[in-house]
Amino acid sequence: MTSAWTTDARCTGQYADVNGLHLYYETHGSGRPLVLLHGGLGSGEMFGPVIGMLASGGHQVILPDLQGHGRTADIDRPISLPAMGDDIAALIRLLGVGPVDVVGYSLGGGVGFQLAVRHPELVRRLVMASANIKRSAIYPEMLAQQEMVSGAAAPALKDTPMFQTYERLAPRPEDFPRLLDKMGASMAQDFDYTEQVRGLQVPTLFVAADADMFPVSHAAEVFALLDGGQRDGGWMGEGRPKGGHALAILPGQQHYTVGSSPLFAEVALAFIDAPEG
Repeated sequence: MTSAWTTDARCTGQYADVNGLHLYYETHGSGRPLVLLHGGLGSGEMFGPVIGMLASGGHQVILPDLQGHGRTADIDRPISLPAMGDDIAALIRLLGVGPVDVVGYSLGGGVGFQLAVRHPELVRRLVMASANIKRSAIYPEMLAQQEMVSGAAAPALKDTPMFQTYERLAPRPEDFPRLLDKMGASMAQDFDYTEQVRGLQVPTLFVAADADMFPVSHAAEVFALLDGGQRDGGWMGEGRPKGGHALAILPGQQHYTVGSSPLFAEVALAFIDAPEG
């Protein structure tokens, strides 16, 4: 593994060389470090409406673009949640800022989860939003849409904001079909992280929209794995989950609006800023 950082005059952020990636990241604000992880086929820019909220009140937001996304060029390996979790672990170690709070949305929620599972010593608290823990929880119609994600769909996406943002940011815009192929292959793989959730060692907030790509019952299932929803919480919170875990269902939101929702930012900050214990 190589680890080094450089500035790039073309961008306002910096680049870190970790695990073969020239990983782009930005920092916003100052204070306790908060790593913010974006959704699939997006970039850190998708958090634009809430960056100010998250960076206020004593937080330094570290905002990477994941493998093949935004300003981070792809490399010769599959899109993999564990591998990207290791990338973020390498970035945290390089910057010398751990343990950090981690807030991840959709794909970024899965990456943050893998970071917490594989490198718990680097994570203070985890907020995992709109990221299901098993493929079977996704609605069948959404699985059908995911199966259509491939490089062959690239021409049909040329006029969409998704591609236009990618074209503007990517070091190699011609890689867009390749990214679609890799994302499609990743989403086609079956997975079930039930046991990893049950064994989480860091306080975790599981967040879902009330109209997400999986039912609210799946969010309740995840919370139960975290010892939540098993008993009355008690006057003093003595019946709450023993690991400090929590659940939030965001009203009036869909999977595609959660990451830019001020309500999401408020809930995430309330969790990571809550007193210890």
